[in-house]
Amino acid sequence: MLDDNLKSQLQGYLAHVRQPIELVATLDDSASARELDALLQTLADLSDGRIRVRRDGQASRRPSFAIRTPDGRENLTFAAIPLGHEFTSLVLALLWAGGHPPKVEAEQLAQVRALGGSHEFEVFMSLSCHNCPDVVQALSLMALFNPGVRTTVIDGALFPQEVEQRGVMAVPLVLRNGEVFASGRQTLPELLAKLDAGAQARAAQALAAREPFDVLVVGGGPAGAAAAVYAARKGIRTGVVAQRFGGQVNDTLAIENYISVLETDGPRFAAALLAHVRHYEVDLIDGQSVRALHPTAQAGDYIGVELEGGATLRARSVVLATGARWRNLNVPGEAEYKNRGVAYCPHCDGPLFKGKRVAVIGGGNSGVEAAIDLAGIVAHVTLLEFADQLKADAVLVSKLKSLPNVTVLTQAQTLAIEGDGQRVTGLRWRDRASGTEQTIALEGVFVQIGLVPNTEWLDGVVDRNRYGEIVVDAKGQTNVPGVFAAGDCTTTPYKQIVIAAGEGAKAALSAFDYLIRTPMAQPTEAVSA
Repeated sequence: MLDDNLKSQLQGYLAHVRQPIELVATLDDSASARELDALLQTLADLSDGRIRVRRDGQASRRPSFAIRTPDGRENLTFAAIPLGHEFTSLVLALLWAGGHPPKVEAEQLAQVRALGGSHEFEVFMSLSCHNCPDVVQALSLMALFNPGVRTTVIDGALFPQEVEQRGVMAVPLVLRNGEVFASGRQTLPELLAKLDAGAQARAAQALAAREPFDVLVVGGGPAGAAAAVYAARKGIRTGVVAQRFGGQVNDTLAIENYISVLETDGPRFAAALLAHVRHYEVDLIDGQSVRALHPTAQAGDYIGVELEGGATLRARSVVLATGARWRNLNVPGEAEYKNRGVAYCPHCDGPLFKGKRVAVIGGGNSGVEAAIDLAGIVAHVTLLEFADQLKADAVLVSKLKSLPNVTVLTQAQTLAIEGDGQRVTGLRWRDRASGTEQTIALEGVFVQIGLVPNTEWLDGVVDRNRYGEIVVDAKGQTNVPGVFAAGDCTTTPYKQIVIAAGEGAKAALSAFDYLIRTPMAQPTEAVSA
């Protein structure tokens, strides 16, 4: 199950378990139970006696296992064989349960410990979901550090009947005390804000008290990370504010075209970006959304960046690197059935549609890649492309056409996504060549029609083109003095990670050039009568 290299690394990690813990397994005679049992025994064998396996669990879900901490609590349960993207979640949970301190901000850990009430969380995930680990790890931490929190992590592929009965059609999905609490990727600060009504006000107060920055980067993707590194290396006060560090990269499965990195995946690449930024003295403000930009009234004065929580950060220069998000179809039924058959991440939600019929909207690289991946899981894939031919790379198109359970429809205009009020049941489309309308019976629709820049909050402040992209010159300068922009949110062509990183570096250098050529504005003195 684990190769020798991974076992060696794991043994090194488990050496940090400081106090004995038990893994209480609830098993049956299934192949999955045998696989889980083998994994748990491997963990015990590599732990030098610090981890012990018990097989007398009485949990309702089989197979599963609970982590029993030294004080006898069993507040964290995995109804899963946590490999794939969740292997790191398992290792972290073992370290935390064994007394190794988590790498989170001290105030966040204090907030977790201070949570009142009783919270029973169920987290539905899939092992191929790269958005799930953040949620799993956050709620695992809560369960291990607050006796009032219990968390059960459930692999939807391992419990398909429960997934069907409870209508789980997208992951990650979090239920709290039996009610839907959160869906999609959530960070620890975001989850805490939902649970702690006063968290946002306290965070806003702390953020507002921060000293002004020389360069403040808005966005934490490749462009934002590069801008932060280049600015910090100039020895100036640098900050990054981001809703999700890593940005859209987190949703990318394979990266094979970043020069000098032969092959990696999105989550690993995002983690490398974060580590590089943290190597320098950068004030990283993660989990925060921005709602307004307030330009300076006079050259050299502070620019304001207003956050959703109410705080306003100040900076002499700003680099906008807010990236882009998945574009919506904007047809009837899309919003109504989002997470109930309408999905945007085939890697996350694909396993939930095993043996079912799905459609993929979009014939570019992302759409064709999604169709290829899904074809190995679902019963049948119908790919719809609005144009008269697919736009994906030839090698991908060739692979797609070789698959027996894929139908490709070109000149196909999606008109509506249909359902029974609970979930998707079909898709209505028009043949643009003949004008005829048809309906496809299916259970899932994956939307892959490109990206839209995250720039609405800049409306009326910074010049944008008709696509919403920020207009920049060759140096990354916008029409607003002291404000620069880089990456997928700008007019720079070709939305690629390597290009975004280069543009981020360029914007930071331009911001530094602006700072040395623009003296600080002097405060005006009051005029006496």
